[in-house]
Amino acid sequence: MSVNINELIRRIDGEVLTKADQLEQIKISDGYVSDLLSDVMGNAKEHQVWITIMKHLNVIAVAALANMSCVCFANNVSPDQAVIDKANEEGICLIKSPFSTFEIAGNLYQLLHKG
Repeated sequence: MSVNINELIRRIDGEVLTKADQLEQIKISDGYVSDLLSDVMGNAKEHQVWITIMKHLNVIAVAALANMSCVCFANNVSPDQAVIDKANEEGICLIKSPFSTFEIAGNLYQLLHKG
């Protein structure tokens, strides 16, 4: 089961921080919640959304390494412009949401399982 990223954006009151020209092609198959880079590097999978509050440049490197679809920042966390620019270069969608990590993960779970 997968969902289009636009469904998640609507559900979590998300704001897209990166170029939005290819959102229709981004499919999400699962999510991963962690604020530990080594954990994400070892366990995240392709086409997942990474839900985090970390906003530094290494987040983009790890997301690219894991072929993640998107990074979603909880609690309205906003990365610096350098992070957004790097995400655009790597083709990684960045979203911020006013929701907590728990709420974002719950909404994603419901979307994926049509609950």
